[in-house]
Amino acid sequence: MPGAPELILILVVVVFLFGAAKLPDLARGTGQALRIFKAETKGLMDDESEKEKGSKKSSTAPAAELPAQRTEETTQAERDTDQQHG
Repeated sequence: MPGAPELILILVVVVFLFGAAKLPDLARGTGQALRIFKAETKGLMDDESEKEKGSKKSSTAPAAELPAQRTEETTQAERDTDQQHG
């Protein structure tokens, strides 16, 4: 992390490059950019946590969502179909 002399030097260079009149606009733009960045980062974190919650729910699927098991009726129907074709 830069110390006090380095920060003062950076500030002097910025004043020479942009001029004292442009500094408030520059600071305002930087602040807005940081706010947008924080909001987007928070949005991504929220999306990840929702995905994790969704994957936990889907791993414990209720019995109604599981594939149907074969019953004797479907087995008998398959036998009848096989006899007709073969």
